[in-house]
Amino acid sequence: MSSNESAAGIAHVYRGTFVHATYHTAVEILEDRLLGVDTEGKIAFIGSGKEVDRLSQKWGFEAFAVTQLGQHEFFMPGMVDTHIHASQYSYAGTALDMPLLQWLNMYTFPVEACYKDLEFARNVYTHVVKRTLRNGTTTACYFATIHTDASLLLGQIANDLGQRALVGKVCMDTNNFIPHYKETPDESELETNRFIGELLKKKYPLVRPVVTPRFAPSCSATLLGHLGEIAQNNDLHIQSHISETKEEVSLVKELFPDYDSYTDVYHRHNLLTDKTVMAHGCHLTDGELKLFRETGASIAHCPNSNISLCSGMLDVRRVLNHKVKLGLGTDVAGGYSPSMLDAVRRTLDTSKALTIQDTQYHTLTFEEVFRLATLGGSQALSLDENTGNFEVGKDFDALRVNTDAAGGPIDLINHGEGPKVLLEKFLNLGLFYFPLSIPCSGDDRNIVEVYVAGKRVVPFVERP
Repeated sequence: MSSNESAAGIAHVYRGTFVHATYHTAVEILEDRLLGVDTEGKIAFIGSGKEVDRLSQKWGFEAFAVTQLGQHEFFMPGMVDTHIHASQYSYAGTALDMPLLQWLNMYTFPVEACYKDLEFARNVYTHVVKRTLRNGTTTACYFATIHTDASLLLGQIANDLGQRALVGKVCMDTNNFIPHYKETPDESELETNRFIGELLKKKYPLVRPVVTPRFAPSCSATLLGHLGEIAQNNDLHIQSHISETKEEVSLVKELFPDYDSYTDVYHRHNLLTDKTVMAHGCHLTDGELKLFRETGASIAHCPNSNISLCSGMLDVRRVLNHKVKLGLGTDVAGGYSPSMLDAVRRTLDTSKALTIQDTQYHTLTFEEVFRLATLGGSQALSLDENTGNFEVGKDFDALRVNTDAAGGPIDLINHGEGPKVLLEKFLNLGLFYFPLSIPCSGDDRNIVEVYVAGKRVVPFVERP
């Protein structure tokens, strides 16, 4: 057996159109392909549909057992949400009437303080994981709260429902507006170590801890130093916020006057690594982007939140020209939608708004944004060895999309439209979960199945 052949048995084989991004091509269309998934949930082979007899003999599956996609269906990689606050989901779609720093004090901190109540936490976290899975988010990078037990509960719920997740217990020792919603540096260090130790002890196959300083204005230099050491000593992912608003950038300059920039604050505390993802970055300088590239750190672009809170418009083209890794994030609840399809659309809208301001601007294409939502997100989270596209050896994280769902939002006037046109229509018009087990009449959703590591996680299987 060659090195790229799976030693595990074949669990499922699918035949049809597969659409994904590669490291060199924003959209690659694979028509009439057979894709085999082994019993470990990994892609074992990809071959021509015309070779079903040969492949069935080689891999030991029955040709009649192959799942055949319909004419207007395709598989695409699961989408990767590189920045979402699970703890803010309860008020998503509201409270968008003030800028970031005031918004945090008025809405966010009072709600997040409630997560010491584990039943409250269980209710919200179950809803947000289910919702994002229905929306096609197979990988999510979550902020929780300062509460260790509730953060561990979020990890358990993601594991139980089958979502790939990075989960972060929030760390903050500065909060003058809601004094009871903060920790001391020693408490935060102790509880972060407890959170990491207990989550790793669970040995969840798809859920990992991520070190999570909220952002520099809510963390002392002492705490940032502790967190940098923890991440370094345990080789962990890191997430935070950076340069979301001009007011925030000015505040950081006041709080950390001896540092060269906002980025330098994180860098000098060992928090800027090739496993770091920083949300927003709307107002980063060229020098800061150079530091991102040199350290391998990435940016989570959150266009809905950037516009909803009037924070700024990230120039994604500029970031990519600096060769900085970038993925997309919903940033619930600053972003009002938990859908990565919304993040795709807002990314395109923001790029077009920048083009209105400068007619020479190189507008992003839908193909480029598709890659950012899938492979780009997995690269931003340093998970692209496992997920992000359809390559032999990677986990089968995938969405089965039906663009011709009865009663759905997409009208296929010309039924001869090719898969690239169907992809574009889905990204711009498509809605979310459409259950195969329910008759088509009247339902308006296009994602019919969601798979994570080879396991079908949507439709949900209700436990007795």
